[in-house]
Amino acid sequence: MIRNSSVGGLLRRPEAGAFLGLVAVLLFFAVFGGLTFLKPAGMSSWLNVAANLGIIAIPVGLLMIAGELDISVGAMVPFGAMTTAVISGHYGLPIWLGIAVALGFGVLVGLINGYMVIRTAVPSLIVTLGSLFAVQGIVLGLTVLITKSTSVALTVEGPAKAVFGDFILGGQLQTSVGWWLAFTACYIFFVHFSRYGNWIFAMGGDKVSARNAGIPTDRMTILLFVLSSTSASFVGMSQAILYNSAQVAGGQSFIFNAIISVVVGGVLLTGGFGSVVGIFFGTITFAIVNQGIYYTDFDRNWSSLIIGVLLLGAVLMNNTFRKMALSYAPKKGAK
Repeated sequence: MIRNSSVGGLLRRPEAGAFLGLVAVLLFFAVFGGLTFLKPAGMSSWLNVAANLGIIAIPVGLLMIAGELDISVGAMVPFGAMTTAVISGHYGLPIWLGIAVALGFGVLVGLINGYMVIRTAVPSLIVTLGSLFAVQGIVLGLTVLITKSTSVALTVEGPAKAVFGDFILGGQLQTSVGWWLAFTACYIFFVHFSRYGNWIFAMGGDKVSARNAGIPTDRMTILLFVLSSTSASFVGMSQAILYNSAQVAGGQSFIFNAIISVVVGGVLLTGGFGSVVGIFFGTITFAIVNQGIYYTDFDRNWSSLIIGVLLLGAVLMNNTFRKMALSYAPKKGAK
């Protein structure tokens, strides 16, 4: 009976289905993609995608667990990139100033989003949709006004290049992989080993009850929006340093890719259920599916269909195991 209880306990964990989905897609592409997919070059392709996406997906996932949603991240990525490039590329000011301003604007947008959500009755989806278009307009308008172009070159050397935008381990992995792992470890502690995690889950379950229980729901909501927008700005900044340029376009894919990764990772769209580890697995799953298709012999014209079917299968597997776990109950007298 102890063994059954242990199995039920493992299946109840939000990351259980996400891990099984990850194993399934990994085996799929290991079979159809061959050894090339599993070689360092192949693995680095999807790890780099997972890293940049994962830095954004975890705070977006925490917002979803808390019952909110932030789609303005799609504009914050080019915003962070262009801010860094204009300050340190166009004007030639120190790169550390460009980095600080880019992250500072990320904090500012997060504060505005959070404040608008807690002070109005407007859903966070609508608030951040407005922020998405507003920030896009600011990025395009100011960039063209200042530089007369929609792209800005940037040359970065020294510690800033090594820390934020370089290739490591033989020039295959981006430094963002290290940041992703570090951020994930911090979020695991923050969510699963501190009281703040309980507050986030309580907010997603019933925000009114959470507020009545003494949880500072307003402050937590603002904090989560700040983490989300700043993380997106961080990714944009690091990509500008990595590729020595920034574009006003781009970043839109991060919106849906982050949400897909979060859902594949076991987070409920209704809030109150999920885990950082599950989001971590979900991000890797999405990255493998996204990049693995290029290592197979499948017709590229069908790639979107194959990606969609595999991701849907991963989500259904996740939901199936979660429902099985929640319906599992050990018999009375079990010890």
